[in-house]
Amino acid sequence: MQKERPDIILMDLEMPVVNGIEGIRLAKANFPEIKIIVQTAFDDDEKVFTALKAGAEGYILKSASVTQITQSIDEVSKGGASMSPSIAMKVIRYFGNDPAEKREDYQLTPKESMVLKKLADGLSYKMIADELGISYFTVNNHIKKIYEKLHVHSLGEAVAKAHRSKLI
Repeated sequence: MQKERPDIILMDLEMPVVNGIEGIRLAKANFPEIKIIVQTAFDDDEKVFTALKAGAEGYILKSASVTQITQSIDEVSKGGASMSPSIAMKVIRYFGNDPAEKREDYQLTPKESMVLKKLADGLSYKMIADELGISYFTVNNHIKKIYEKLHVHSLGEAVAKAHRSKLI
């Protein structure tokens, strides 16, 4: 990047070595004049707002058409900001709503919510299985689904996100 010095970077959030958020921070720290548009499949509030706070000038979904991507690049190159319509609506709602109303619906089942609460209470998978009268394997499956729905990769992330989102 030091040799080429692009004007605009299309940045994915899920990359193998450095995640997109960290990539935004690094690019902005070293090359503040470079504009960054996030192009990703993730539209959850946490990723959207973390990317924007890190310095992204745009946030478009991978489902965007070539025309929309081109328009986004053009808008950002002219000093504007660009977002997919659903992302723009999230931003509008974020600033228009009472903070108490900012609770994303991750569509956890009642059983997944129960398992998540027990994890937050510090119970082991085996203890949760015993307490809920289900197998260890079933608890493990619920936890995998919770991670997928919350877009997290660890127990700590799941519990932290659950607290922030007032799920537990």
